[in-house]
Amino acid sequence: MELRPIGTIRTPWATPAECPRNGRQPDPAPVCRVLLHPEFLPGLEGVDGFSHLILLYWLHEAGPARLLFRPPFDPARRGVFATRGPARPNPIGLSVVAFDGRDGEGALLVRFLDCADGTPLLDVKPYLPSTDAEPDASMGWLAPHATARGV
Repeated sequence: MELRPIGTIRTPWATPAECPRNGRQPDPAPVCRVLLHPEFLPGLEGVDGFSHLILLYWLHEAGPARLLFRPPFDPARRGVFATRGPARPNPIGLSVVAFDGRDGEGALLVRFLDCADGTPLLDVKPYLPSTDAEPDASMGWLAPHATARGV
């Protein structure tokens, strides 16, 4: 298997410790820039009509995987695959972001990210509410911790 970054994500947060726990928490959400490497720019053809995008990225500063840990807001130990924590065997991050268009340099302008500045971008996909939304999904052990702005 081979992964290679297709670009870089620019955010206001210099380190993972400064990042919000999820992208819905800073209010108002800052505008971040997603810079694709020049050879991948043709892949953005047609993206401008979407209101939201899915970004996949590599959490390059996440540290070693922890299969069991206590989330900061819950007293019980949880398995990494029952959390959204960054210290994973393959530290892939996923965010549904609001797409605010492009700047003069072709960068994607997005809101609702939760990763550190300089995070390598792996993929961009359009968010499709008809396919990607599950309004009746259950949140398991996270349900008591849910807030209006996310967990």
